[in-house]
Amino acid sequence: MIDLHVHSTMSDGTYTPSQLIKLAKDKGLKAIALTDHDTIYGNKEAYEAAKKYDMEFIHGMELSLNYNNHQIHVVALGFDEESKAFKDFYHELRQKKQSSIVSVIDYLQKQGLDISVEKVEPFIAGGALDKYAILRYLVSDKSKAGDIQYLWDRYIDPAFNNLNLKITENPKAEDAIQAMKKAGAVTSLAHFHKKIGFKNYTREEQEANIKYLHEIGLDGMEAYYPNYSEDDEKFAHYLIEKYGLVPTGGTDFHGANRPSVDLGSGTNNNLDVPYEFYQNICKLITVSYTHLRAHETGAYL
Repeated sequence: MIDLHVHSTMSDGTYTPSQLIKLAKDKGLKAIALTDHDTIYGNKEAYEAAKKYDMEFIHGMELSLNYNNHQIHVVALGFDEESKAFKDFYHELRQKKQSSIVSVIDYLQKQGLDISVEKVEPFIAGGALDKYAILRYLVSDKSKAGDIQYLWDRYIDPAFNNLNLKITENPKAEDAIQAMKKAGAVTSLAHFHKKIGFKNYTREEQEANIKYLHEIGLDGMEAYYPNYSEDDEKFAHYLIEKYGLVPTGGTDFHGANRPSVDLGSGTNNNLDVPYEFYQNICKLITVSYTHLRAHETGAYL
């Protein structure tokens, strides 16, 4: 059992990177990838924990990308964090993500929320004020009833929409996929069936768009995901076979922020991602965790 789609406290999960690795070890997983949203800040901690617990590990990141005027998520695995291609892309990404946050906080305050930069700052993880720090603050505020998805949909998503930031803060899918490919990543489309994906598209439209993304450099897509329907999974496998896509899969684990999903096993044990997926990806990536220079030198942004 493996898990190639996992989130920590560095984005919107509730386990620290090292806690995730220990949990994976306790659950008997053979391999895991850390794929926090738009940040690599937890990768070094996860790598060190993986060494400690003798876990197989791939560093990663889940990218929020602008595609045809809406969002898709692409998981990037095994990229060379020391490469110029990655550093240039990541620097611009983080600048865009962080530059709008004060405006978002000000907007939410004007909507009547008891929020300020000073109140959000204690919830920073990864050294930067970002939307996940706002989300952690809202989760901590017991006067705001609802789970993480409700808080996101009720407050953060509307703020970004109304400030016209939701699309403009994201890189274009074409640019991001090419940049990550130059950095040696294996890139995979996450949860094609969700709203952040191609939920309201016909199967023909979904196929055409995934085919296009593959043609511009996307390597694969998730063959397994906890809330795929039987038809979603069948369709994903059809596309993977037809276009020679790299199969990946994972739980999209968020800890207590998504309590119905367990690390490695999904919802009610409905997920068992084959170890062969991990082995295949390791053959494809140019830099594996066992000899990654950035981890050994501490060269993190």
